[in-house]
Amino acid sequence: MTPIDQPLLGRVLVIGGCGFLGHHVVNLLLRDWKCEVSVIDLKCQRNRRPASDGVEYIEADITDSDSLLKALGRLKPDVVIHTASPPAQGAGAVSNEIFYKVNVEGTRAVIAACQKNDVKALVYTSSASVISDNKSDLINANEEYPVIRGKLQSEYYSETKVSYSLSQIIPPSHAAAHAEQLVLEANRAQDSDLLTTAIRPSGIFGEGDMQLVYHAIGVYRGGNDKVQVGLNTNMFDFTYVENVAHAHLLAARALLVTHASKTQPLDHEKVDGEAFLVSNGSPVYFWDMMRSIWREAGSPRGTDHAWVMSRDVGLVLGYLSECFAGLLRRQPTLTRQRIIYSTMTRYYDIAKARRRLGYEPLVSLNDGVKRTVKWTLEQEKSAKS
Repeated sequence: MTPIDQPLLGRVLVIGGCGFLGHHVVNLLLRDWKCEVSVIDLKCQRNRRPASDGVEYIEADITDSDSLLKALGRLKPDVVIHTASPPAQGAGAVSNEIFYKVNVEGTRAVIAACQKNDVKALVYTSSASVISDNKSDLINANEEYPVIRGKLQSEYYSETKVSYSLSQIIPPSHAAAHAEQLVLEANRAQDSDLLTTAIRPSGIFGEGDMQLVYHAIGVYRGGNDKVQVGLNTNMFDFTYVENVAHAHLLAARALLVTHASKTQPLDHEKVDGEAFLVSNGSPVYFWDMMRSIWREAGSPRGTDHAWVMSRDVGLVLGYLSECFAGLLRRQPTLTRQRIIYSTMTRYYDIAKARRRLGYEPLVSLNDGVKRTVKWTLEQEKSAKS
């Protein structure tokens, strides 16, 4: 795309712009869009663009309302992309406090700062997990499915962030059921012109990913690729990170167009106040995805060597592992929930994003896997040299 062809986004602030998803949003902004880019993150050392790219970096805590308000007051962004989120790990009261503080109170502070500084568009990174109870299959699920909240949501992180870890080889999505609700309710609220939307990606992976691909390679190298839980009949949606970033920026552009219009869009055209499921649009069998990663990492094996463990046997072993770990006061390496996750069907209908945002994946699932494994192996090599 030449500079002349690049669509205009104005001044764009990426909150969490040094994180996994956030830095891909920044990269795509600089590559494909005409805009001024700034970043707010807790720490801005990693994934930082060179000074010549003109990105302004500000270290700030989004739970510090005053600092956030001052930062936006100086930057005066037209668009805010909010990707900030702590990793979905840890348990107990301390972790729960962090999740709530960042995902809910932090997002509330972001909304307030946007409203007080005349921001036109706020795009929030939610998660496809908002409509999952972490145990039931989701087959071609769409945005009409209810958001799972309260006692029906089995994991606290999912309740606050609308996200969860599907074992050591499934990445946490970056989102929040509670926070998503706050964002969508802020659309055109309190005499503000702020327009908002939420993007719900499924199973993000890509360069910088320290969850899905990183742990999958570890499973292969540890010789644990010999075991398959279930019959591999469960379809799963994964999304390459650049495609997720692309969806965010399409949403931002749609909000700006709506903001500039004198009339409100028709219901079937609306982007503001709406949530959008996003994936690569190519669900695959769960263990096929794992084996594609292992193959790119150097595995010459197919499926003949694999021992198929039934879900029921896996649940028994998970229970025993939990009990044993409890006696030793350690985190279990295998849990019943992980067995359930690896045998769940979970894929989505992304027709709404295609119709209203014009979304289509930029990178195929196969190419995404190749890029991510290559990056991961290069990082390992660099660390050793």
